[in-house]
Amino acid sequence: MKPLAYRMRPRTIDDVIGQEHLTGEGRIIRRMTEAKKLSSMILYGPPGTGKTSIASAIAGTTQYAFRMLNAVTSNKKDMEIIAAEAKMSGTVILLLDEVHRLDKAKQDFLLPFLENGAIILIGATTSNPYHAINPAIRSRCQIFEVKPLAPASIKKLLVKALHDKENGLGSFKTHITDEALEHFAGASGGDVRSSLNALELAVTSTKPDKNDVIHITLAIAEECLQQKSFVHDKDGDAHYDVLSAFQKSIRGSDVNAALHYLARLIEAGDLVSIARRLIVIAYEDIGLASPQAGERTLSAVEAAERLGFPEARIPLANAVVELCLSPKSNSAYKAIDAALADVRAGRAGEVPLHLKDAHYKSAAKLGRGVGYEYPHDFKNGWIAQQYMPDLLKNKRYFEPKMTGKFEQALASVYEKIEKGKKETRH
Repeated sequence: MKPLAYRMRPRTIDDVIGQEHLTGEGRIIRRMTEAKKLSSMILYGPPGTGKTSIASAIAGTTQYAFRMLNAVTSNKKDMEIIAAEAKMSGTVILLLDEVHRLDKAKQDFLLPFLENGAIILIGATTSNPYHAINPAIRSRCQIFEVKPLAPASIKKLLVKALHDKENGLGSFKTHITDEALEHFAGASGGDVRSSLNALELAVTSTKPDKNDVIHITLAIAEECLQQKSFVHDKDGDAHYDVLSAFQKSIRGSDVNAALHYLARLIEAGDLVSIARRLIVIAYEDIGLASPQAGERTLSAVEAAERLGFPEARIPLANAVVELCLSPKSNSAYKAIDAALADVRAGRAGEVPLHLKDAHYKSAAKLGRGVGYEYPHDFKNGWIAQQYMPDLLKNKRYFEPKMTGKFEQALASVYEKIEKGKKETRH
């Protein structure tokens, strides 16, 4: 017998639970399906979130033939069979799993059939199609993101499976506690396939009582479905999404959110990414507002690397809390980016003659170093002179922020120097 998750796949678009942003009333996939105006599409999202279910529901609603292949394990011959079927009987919906792994030979074979509509491709992938899928396929497809199901949606499907006598577990007399049901619905991280298969395991492996009633308790549920905290693929979208949320939470001074994303990265065992991102944050987001935060962050990272997990979480948490609650400034990093933008755009100009290297014979004959004023020879170690190339002599890259005492002090010195330069020019 096929697994419960397979048996409970929706037959029509009305049977789809979750993904209301795509299949709800008036939403794009429902409209396409009801009008029988289908275009090829790519569904991307984490495992077990309903990509195959949506494809199955589309086929069931439109009454088109529905075939499934895998871009890696299926060969060109398999595709030729489906193409022949499409020529003979009309439109075929092809669900192609791992579509991001489609090689050029298979792609070239499919493209004409996608163009004439004989095959409606529904590509399924866990990878971001904008990064992973060949543009030739991507340009011929609508792209839809499939999201992890909320516990309430999974619970609804679990209850349905428990009462469905034809495809579900309705032939069993099952009593399940609310705690067990909540565990099945919430512990899978939005993976409905895992929830359904764990429920089936619980029901079929638990001995009934003398009245033939199967009692599913929280303890049984926990045995059958181990906690799945979240989807985290170090080469996938989830990894970069969590790192992005981590940095943005620290930048936004939200300690609790930052600790949450740190916990996710710790659970993934990703010390390298945590360490690199924290050091970047210390200099990009805190910067001159609290320069000592960079030194302390580096010390915390070194301690974490020496300790390893699980103890590494302690110095990492210290660093995160400090960075969250430190004053913020991106003035130095914005300044260097502005300078780089000029250089890369060709706005550089020639180094002024008096600044050029004069440590060789005859340099003075070429005007190198002539007129250079040595700042240490003057009061306060400063003398007004031009350092910028003529092309950029009035350019100002650094714009200090007054978010920390250290940068306020720097700003005071900076403005005095800038004022002195202006007075000298006039």
